[in-house]
Amino acid sequence: GRNYFNRYSAPETDEDEFADERAEILAEAAALKKSAVAYMHPEVGVCSEDATLFGRNYFERASAPDVESMEEAEERAKILAEAAALKQLASDYMHPEVGVKTTDPTLFGRNYFNRYSAPETEDERAEILAE
Repeated sequence: GRNYFNRYSAPETDEDEFADERAEILAEAAALKKSAVAYMHPEVGVCSEDATLFGRNYFERASAPDVESMEEAEERAKILAEAAALKQLASDYMHPEVGVKTTDPTLFGRNYFNRYSAPETEDERAEILAE
């Protein structure tokens, strides 16, 4: 009988190494084409085909045990408070057109030492400085 694979009119076959490399290159090209199409057409929604995307997250479920201690929670609260104060300070600095708002009653108090009806204390100052 005739050998179908060794005849002169048989199509050329690649070595196993070349066939594997060609398959890898074609797979990479297909993945690049898929990424390019997704980038150029954002109006097309995202399709998920991976079954692991629908799995449960065992670390963020409601019945998961808390892994943060009280010290860590207090430290995080302090850090967030400092960050909020820094953010407020930065916004006050960057927007001077916004007036200063205060509700501290001590800011509206009277200065009894520098008022017009205060007694003169120049003589007492001079005496104290002379001693």
